[in-house]
Amino acid sequence: MDFTGAKAALFCGAAILSYLRDEKPDLRWPGLWDLPGGGREGDEGPEDCLLRELHEEFGLRLSPDRLVWRRVFPSMVEPGRQSVFFGGWLTRADIGRIRFGDEGQGWELMPVDGFLGHPRAVPELQRRAGIVWEELAVHAGQGRRDP
Repeated sequence: MDFTGAKAALFCGAAILSYLRDEKPDLRWPGLWDLPGGGREGDEGPEDCLLRELHEEFGLRLSPDRLVWRRVFPSMVEPGRQSVFFGGWLTRADIGRIRFGDEGQGWELMPVDGFLGHPRAVPELQRRAGIVWEELAVHAGQGRRDP
C-alpha cells in the first residue's frame, strides 16, 4: 500500500491521548493539539509506522492487535496520496508507562469532547477522531471504560 503516514485516536475511557505541537515556524500546525503518529519511513506498513511513531513520541510499545479500527483517508500533507488513521484503546497501565519524547510541548489525556471541540486542535484530526469515537462507542455500548 502506498501511503504517506499514519495517525491514531487512542482512547482511555472517555479521554483521548493528545499532545501539543511545538511552536516552530517550519512545522505544520505549530502550537496545535495533535494525535500520535507521523510520516512513513522506508517501506514500513501502516501499523508499523503508527506503532513506531507512538513509541518515539510517547515511549509506548503496543501490539498491532490493540489497533481495532482502521480507515484510509486523503493525506493531510501530500495532495493526491493517502494516509491511514487508526483507532484503539489504552489502559490506565498504558497511560502510566508514557515517557513523552522530545517532539512537542507536552501531552494530555484529554476528554474526547474537549479535543473534538478544542479551538487549537488540528481540525482534520478532530474530524477523524470524531468518526472513530462514534463508531467505537457504538460497538462498545456507548463508550468503553478502562479495560
